[in-house]
Amino acid sequence: MKIQELAEKMGLSVHAVRFYEKEGLLDSRHVRREKNNYRAYTGEAIERLRLIRKFQGLGCSLAELKELFQDQDANAKTHQQMIEWMELKKDEIERKKAEYDQILETLDWMIEYRKALMKDPEKAEAMLKAIKAVYPH
Repeated sequence: MKIQELAEKMGLSVHAVRFYEKEGLLDSRHVRREKNNYRAYTGEAIERLRLIRKFQGLGCSLAELKELFQDQDANAKTHQQMIEWMELKKDEIERKKAEYDQILETLDWMIEYRKALMKDPEKAEAMLKAIKAVYPH
């Protein structure tokens, strides 16, 4: 498939696909040059781009992805080393999740407080006193 078709299938820009290729995240298994020098992308390119997007969504940098894919493609790391990397990434995601959970709790409290201000100012005052008792500063 041509670059435009691949980009549309993946919800990416043509520029993004070219960037990933330039950065070495797509290689000869994913893109080939035709006789007219146009790029032709394989089905493996779709799978690689899906992985890239998933890992980026998990907070992986392009440098991490490049290293991960190179190691995977070259079988440069043992299964144990790959497991250790994945466990570290999982721990990082769990820490971020805990931070997001705290943010959500704060937002939930703020929403309830604002609703109370509108409907029941005494309840809002009690909520404020309760939160100040827990967090005095």
